[in-house]
Amino acid sequence: MENTRSHGSLRTKRIGRAVEISADMFMKQGIETVKMTDIADACGVGVATLYRYFGTKTAITIAAMTYLWSDLKERFRGIFESESFLNQTGCKRLHDLMRMYVQLFELHPNFMRLLGEFDLMLVREEVPKAALKDYEQSVINFYPIVEASYQAGLADGTVRSDIDFKLFYLTITHSMMELCKKILQGELLPSDDFSDGKAELNMLIEMAVSYLRKP
Repeated sequence: MENTRSHGSLRTKRIGRAVEISADMFMKQGIETVKMTDIADACGVGVATLYRYFGTKTAITIAAMTYLWSDLKERFRGIFESESFLNQTGCKRLHDLMRMYVQLFELHPNFMRLLGEFDLMLVREEVPKAALKDYEQSVINFYPIVEASYQAGLADGTVRSDIDFKLFYLTITHSMMELCKKILQGELLPSDDFSDGKAELNMLIEMAVSYLRKP
């Protein structure tokens, strides 16, 4: 019985190590470039063992992205429960929340690039939604914090009440994420100019705040 538990614990450690190593490799090299043999070599295991653990490269990629989101979530934990954040007006809280996308853009550009590649992989390989349950749970869900901030803004009179707030949230979230990924993928057309991508993100935020702010 003890040997069985030891074997299970060793297998769990090896899986965890493989996920962390593959996540690091994807961040540095991208998903397409990294092969299962590369991950196996970096982990010090045979590629057959890696396939036995995960089944496919898609599965280990999803596990790696889940790990990366969970790690990022830990970095942000507690920020929006602090007194300095909660003592602000609702409108200012919303402004600060939207600024988190600028922080992601500035501090974690490789992660944002990787998100774009991961999304394309999910579409290309027609990954079923059931396979993304753990991944979805790991993604930072700002909505409860954003909604609470909006309700605070309604209470203190700093934001409008005549809007569909859920629609606003989805619109700004999708716009910020896609703009981040667009800028980070690089200039493709002769007319593209992403030399001041941060300014574009900040302008989008100011437009959103102006829409929200009560006259």
